Amino acid sequence: MRIGELARRTGVSERSLRYYEQHGLLASERTPGGQRDYAERAVDRVILIQELYAAGLHSKKIAELLPCMRDPDGGPNERATPELVTELTAERDRIDRMIADLTNSRAVLDDVISAAAREL
Repeated sequence: MRIGELARRTGVSERSLRYYEQHGLLASERTPGGQRDYAERAVDRVILIQELYAAGLHSKKIAELLPCMRDPDGGPNERATPELVTELTAERDRIDRMIADLTNSRAVLDDVISAAAREL
C-alpha cells in the first residue's frame, strides 16, 4: 500500500510515517517509480509504534525494542534480552514516577479549586 493509504488506515500523518522510516521504526519497499510501498503488516507496526510513544518511550528506545517484539501482539520473542527487560523496567518506573507527580499536581489543583470555590 502507498503511504497515503497507510496514513489513512492508521490515523498517522504521512510526515510521521516518513519519520518512522527515517529512524528505522518502519520499512517500505520502493516501486520502480520510487514511491514507498508498505506491506499489509505495516498497519499493525504503526499502531504498535503509536502505543509505545503513548507509553512515553522515545524513538531511540522504540527502535531498540521493536526487533525484540512480535507484530501485532507486541509479545517478547527470542531476541528479547535480560538487558532489555532491565531497560523496560526502568522505563516503567519512570512512567510510574510521572503518574505520581501528576497525581500530586492534581491534588494541589483540587485544593486550590476547593478553596477558591469556598470564597465565592
